[in-house]
Amino acid sequence: MLAITSLLNPQNADRINSIIRSLETEFGLDDVQATPDPHITYQLAGVRKGAALRQVLRGVARNTRPFVAHTTGLGIFPGPNPVIYIPVLRCDALNQLHHRIRQATAPLCLRTDKFSGPDCWLPHISLALHDTTPELLGPVMQYLNQQTFDLKLSISNLAILRQEGEKFTAEKILPFEGHRQEAAPTLFGPENQPLPGCN
Repeated sequence: MLAITSLLNPQNADRINSIIRSLETEFGLDDVQATPDPHITYQLAGVRKGAALRQVLRGVARNTRPFVAHTTGLGIFPGPNPVIYIPVLRCDALNQLHHRIRQATAPLCLRTDKFSGPDCWLPHISLALHDTTPELLGPVMQYLNQQTFDLKLSISNLAILRQEGEKFTAEKILPFEGHRQEAAPTLFGPENQPLPGCN
């Protein structure tokens, strides 16, 4: 399975990695570091043709403008190994990007995860997973509760993460280019006459 994601910008990534390292120091939680680049996941997908996937995602990135998303609070996915995460608030730009990714990749996906659907998708940034226990939840949440998690994220790329051994690394990063394709405003009207206020 591949993960279709957006990597966080360096400033936000440094903040998240600092929190993750502190959880390793305080509680020995380090499994989340198998993916060293903090990110938002849009979809987990099994595909047969990686080149075709890269091509359709390049098209999505080429026509997407960078935008801002926000986080707030903390969340938990319960289970034997609870996932502790920072929720990313869904906004129009994020929802539209998620829809366009799913639409573009649908013909290529052999399988996908059930949580990528529009009704189930909960964008988030993982802080701890796999090596957590229900017993650790209380102390970890009490520790994290001393901080705030209101972040302003610059979403400016798509990245394909692939598993290599125990690590997930970025196979391809596609910067958003929609803002580069906008035509510069013209100073002349249809008959090469200056527009009002331009002479």
